[in-house]
Amino acid sequence: MDSNKDEAERCMEYAEKYLSEKKFDEAEKFLKKAQKLYPTKRVEDLLTRVSILSKQSSQKPESEPEVRKRQNVTKEGTQTQANSDFTKDQIEHVKRIKKCKDYYEILGVSKEATDGDIKKAYKKLALQLHPDKNKAPGAAEAFKAIGNAVAVLTDVEKRKQYDLYGSDEDRMQSSHSHQTHYNYSRGFETDITAEELFNMFFRDVFPQQEFYMRRSGGRWTRQSDSQNQHSHSQQPHGYTTFLQMLPVLLLIVLTMMSSFFISDPIYSLHSSPKYTVPRTTQNLKVSYYVKENFHSEYQGSLRRLEISVEEDYLSQLRQTCFREKNYRESMVWKARNFGDNDLYQRARNMEMPSCKRLQEMQA
Repeated sequence: MDSNKDEAERCMEYAEKYLSEKKFDEAEKFLKKAQKLYPTKRVEDLLTRVSILSKQSSQKPESEPEVRKRQNVTKEGTQTQANSDFTKDQIEHVKRIKKCKDYYEILGVSKEATDGDIKKAYKKLALQLHPDKNKAPGAAEAFKAIGNAVAVLTDVEKRKQYDLYGSDEDRMQSSHSHQTHYNYSRGFETDITAEELFNMFFRDVFPQQEFYMRRSGGRWTRQSDSQNQHSHSQQPHGYTTFLQMLPVLLLIVLTMMSSFFISDPIYSLHSSPKYTVPRTTQNLKVSYYVKENFHSEYQGSLRRLEISVEEDYLSQLRQTCFREKNYRESMVWKARNFGDNDLYQRARNMEMPSCKRLQEMQA
């Protein structure tokens, strides 16, 4: 099975190479081979994408009279194609979209749906309603409708406004009661077309020559790679690089300066290779440690230093005592809940040395 997977990966590499060269027949051949060797969702999506692109490249532009004829037949609902360009399921998908009353219903998600749920639903519907795959009457309008829905519901501000007030089409519907259904395909909500939005969502399946950026306000704008490279080439690279490196340089300088200005503490409550000389405070008899050069380095008040040592020691004792009490109480609570008398007695008799030492010093 692993050998089949490796062979399928090689077929995918060849297919992607041919896709970038727009050789769709060769790409489809290698994708079908990969699907037989090791079927995956990625191969299936890429096969669908190749089929759509292959049809787009071979499709001839229609004349204006033919376009008008198709539109008229679609609006009247009397198109009965003898060559069966579409299936019953495809018509049902289009009819369902036309009957929907809001964007959530169009995508088939709840109002609590996350961005991931919305995008997943859009991808599924886009493959079913793309005009190059679905030739049913009204498929183009339904395709634009799902594009409108995902454009609004994946933008935080637009979704908030939509949940509060609905879309412009909703408000228009409420003021024109004679309308029979909502037209969610009108007034596309982005700066790009429904086809470009489709390409943006499937860019992981097929690499695009153009990419899309989201501006302030949540609207999608298109920018080609050549434009992006040109805009970057106009910037002064040396100055930009310096600005990017400036925070790192400042951090290095501050780190070096801290080593000069931050000195070690005068004492430590625990013995270490640096603090080796033991001492004891006069009042509470607290043990602490200093460096060997303590007498020559420290010029302050010894009484004030010992007060700091005792306060530090008492603070640590209080913290340790607090943890000991919490642990004992949790053990008592557990023993009561489980009815364990032995555990209860052990918890009640548990020693708390830090609390005991704290009481002795406070006394």
